[in-house]
Amino acid sequence: MARGLAMMICSKMEVAASSSQPVCLDLRGVKCPLNWARAKVRLEQMHRHQVLELILDDPRGVRDIPTAAEAEGYAVLECRKLNGAWRMRIER
Repeated sequence: MARGLAMMICSKMEVAASSSQPVCLDLRGVKCPLNWARAKVRLEQMHRHQVLELILDDPRGVRDIPTAAEAEGYAVLECRKLNGAWRMRIER
């Protein structure tokens, strides 16, 4: 019975984590590949189904991060240009 309770608590924690606000990481001024390295460290600290929102101004990072993220098993949800920068949303 204790194991079932622990599983229920873990499930509730995952739901709470997945429904929370995205984690924002402003990487303007950080060049590739360092911007991916910082994003990857943050993704590894997050819970499953949480979303990391990146703000980038490096065109090379915008080109390379989605490929690197998908190769690591993350889902790129959005990549949109916004006033001289890009917003990228990646789900862990």
